Amino acid sequence: MLESFIFSLLNGVLYGMLLFMLASGLTLIFGMMGVLNFAHASFYMLGAYCAYSISQYAGFWGALVLAPIVVGLVGALTERFGLRNVHKHGHVAELLFTFGLVYVIDELVVLLWGRVPVDYNIPGILDFTLFSIYGSDFPAYRGFILLVAIAMFGAIYVLLVRTRVGMIIRASLSHPDMVGALGHNVPRIFTLVFAFGTGLAGLAGVMAGNYFITEPGMAYAMGPIVFVVVIFGGLGSLGGAFVASLIIGLVTTFAVGMNYSIADLLAGMGITFGQDSVLGVDLSRFGLMLPYLMMVLILIVRPRGLMGARES
Repeated sequence: MLESFIFSLLNGVLYGMLLFMLASGLTLIFGMMGVLNFAHASFYMLGAYCAYSISQYAGFWGALVLAPIVVGLVGALTERFGLRNVHKHGHVAELLFTFGLVYVIDELVVLLWGRVPVDYNIPGILDFTLFSIYGSDFPAYRGFILLVAIAMFGAIYVLLVRTRVGMIIRASLSHPDMVGALGHNVPRIFTLVFAFGTGLAGLAGVMAGNYFITEPGMAYAMGPIVFVVVIFGGLGSLGGAFVASLIIGLVTTFAVGMNYSIADLLAGMGITFGQDSVLGVDLSRFGLMLPYLMMVLILIVRPRGLMGARES
């Protein structure tokens, strides 16, 4: 029992940090630009495929550096020649543009790499057991993912809160005219923010592509859940995205591992229900539904999310 709890805890934290790596870029783009990028998970998928191709020539470490840069450049071109022109038509046009971009990127991935999963593997230098508990092994690559995610959170926080660059970026959203009057190119700042956000999605793809499976459906697998994280934590709140990622990661992991039902719990208190009723269904079957139920509840109780700022 203790072994199951410890490994569910570790796997829940790991899954939560992977969610944060993906959600952080979406949070930055919305928080700094006010753009809800529906294609964010597609940039995540693009990062995984770019890492696979680059690793064939430069190895995993080269892919770790170059793939997010490539995805960031694609994001910069997308903002400069697409989203910037659409922005003047309002948020609905932005949503439709990014929604269409999902299908464009997905079809390009299929054309370039095919529909079959590619052989993107964990690097040999990290393919060993980090530690063992109760005879079960915890791979080193999982520890590396945790380390990268924590370092990324710290770097983003320092950049946005403790540096002059971060101050200019935050001011560009709330007072763009004033920032422009001070001599800063606000449209260029927005391009850099979008490129940085999509680059973070690419980094998440590099890290998760060999941990999961790099295939054309990976964007659809992670796309809905990352929006749940961002909404649950609070739109535009990096700290909220971090907390929400951990909560959803832990709740999902622990729920999937439960092999008993609500009827079993009630039976322990002397209340009997038939196992063929809804209450007799194992909680593990509801595990994947719980994040969406949590999102609905948070929108009812606290519409701005856990740590989101109240809109004026």
